[in-house]
Amino acid sequence: MGLYRENGQRITKAAFPAVAVSDTPKRVTENVYQTEPYGRGDGRPEGSRRHLIYQTGDVVPQSVIDRLFTAATIATIAPATGPAAGGTTITITGTGLDGVSAVNFGATAGTELKVVSATELRVKTPAVAAGAVNVVLVDDAGNVTKTNGFTYTA
Repeated sequence: MGLYRENGQRITKAAFPAVAVSDTPKRVTENVYQTEPYGRGDGRPEGSRRHLIYQTGDVVPQSVIDRLFTAATIATIAPATGPAAGGTTITITGTGLDGVSAVNFGATAGTELKVVSATELRVKTPAVAAGAVNVVLVDDAGNVTKTNGFTYTA
């Protein structure tokens, strides 16, 4: 699930098209769509459908906007080990992964991040000293950490 502009561009939490009005409500400054995949067996081609959830001019409380941006979760990391030289392409599965903008292995950023879907992403491991490191998903709804999520071998 993600939020998108009318042209299909993904909206991040920081760039949600709204301006502050009095108190905590926000006035939406452009149409906002929510997407969801077509269900299996519905006879439609693979892809997703968009639903208009807010129109330009709607007033929405900040708490409602915050609930639209759920933090990612990590279900699996595969493979979970690789050489200290880096270069291993790993697949991370979970939920809410379409908001992930970076993956860190310890303090070092992975490379070639590819968000495949809201439930899968791929990233190449950087070179790091041998041992277990935390895997941190940098997400616009808040970072998510898998403690000792990847182990580098000598």
